[in-house]
Amino acid sequence: MVGFPGGSTPDLVARTIAEPLSRALGQPVVVENRPGAGGNIAADIVAKATDEHTIGVMINGNLTIARMLNPATPYDPARDLAPISLIGTAPLLLTAPASLPFTNAQEFFLAARNGGDKWSYGTPGVGTVGHIGMELLKTKTNISPVHVPYPGNPQVINAMIGGQIQLSLLPPGLAAAQIRAGKLKAVGVTSVNRSPLVPEYPSLDEGGIRGFQLEIWTAAAAPASMPKPVVARLSALISEIARSPDVRQKLFQQGWQVAGTSAEGLANRMKSDTNLLGGVIAMRNIKVE
Repeated sequence: MVGFPGGSTPDLVARTIAEPLSRALGQPVVVENRPGAGGNIAADIVAKATDEHTIGVMINGNLTIARMLNPATPYDPARDLAPISLIGTAPLLLTAPASLPFTNAQEFFLAARNGGDKWSYGTPGVGTVGHIGMELLKTKTNISPVHVPYPGNPQVINAMIGGQIQLSLLPPGLAAAQIRAGKLKAVGVTSVNRSPLVPEYPSLDEGGIRGFQLEIWTAAAAPASMPKPVVARLSALISEIARSPDVRQKLFQQGWQVAGTSAEGLANRMKSDTNLLGGVIAMRNIKVE
C-alpha cells in the first residue's frame, strides 16, 4: 500500500522494492496506490489489515506524528503499526529566490531577521516535515517568516521563483535543478554534514546553525497484528534488498541515501522523530484539520 499517487517518491520506492521482493518471496508483490490525507488513508488500511500479506511504504509523518497533528487520525502509529525497515533518508535543502542578495548562510539569516514577518516561507501543507522543520529552524535562528501552505512543492518552487515567498525547505532532488538553472539559491542542507545527494551545497551546521539535523524518510511497516516471524522475515528481506548495489543505485537516483535498517532501527528512528517533531508541534500548536 502506498498513500500517494503513481510517480510520487514513496510510489517509486515501493515499485523499486517490489520486483526483487517478489523474486525473494516467490509470489507476486502488487503496489496499490490509495492517496489522501498525507498518506494516512493507506496507513490506516495497513494498520487494520488482517490478511498477513499487506504492508505499507510510508513517510515520516505516517509513522510518527499523525495523531499529534490530528487526534481524529483513525490509527495510532506506535500501537497499530509494526516497523519493518527504514529504507532511505534525505535532508531537506533550505532554498531562496536567486534574486535575494546573499553569498552565505550568515548573510541570509541576517537578511531574514531584518525581514521579520514581512518574509514568508512556503510548504506543501500544514504539518508536513517542511512546515515543522521550518518552525524548528525559526526557534534556532530567531527568524520569523510567515507560513504559506501550497498544494505541493512545484507550486512552492514557482512562488519562490516569482518572489512571492522568500524561503522553503525542499527535497534536494527538486531544488537542485532550479538552483543549477540559476532560478533559486541554496542556503544549506538540514544536516550536520554535507549530503552525498547534493555534496556541492554546504550544511546549515557549516553555516553556523550548530547541530541542526532534519530529514525526510521512507520506510516499510506492517499491521501490528502481523505475526512476528513474518515481520522478521520481511524486515530481513527488505533491508537486504535496499542495500543491494542495483537497488541502492536506483534509490540514490530517486533522491535517497539508503538505510536498509532492521525493524529495531526503524523503531528507534520513529521514537526519536516523534520526540523531535512532536516537541515542535506542541510548542507551536500545529494542528491539521
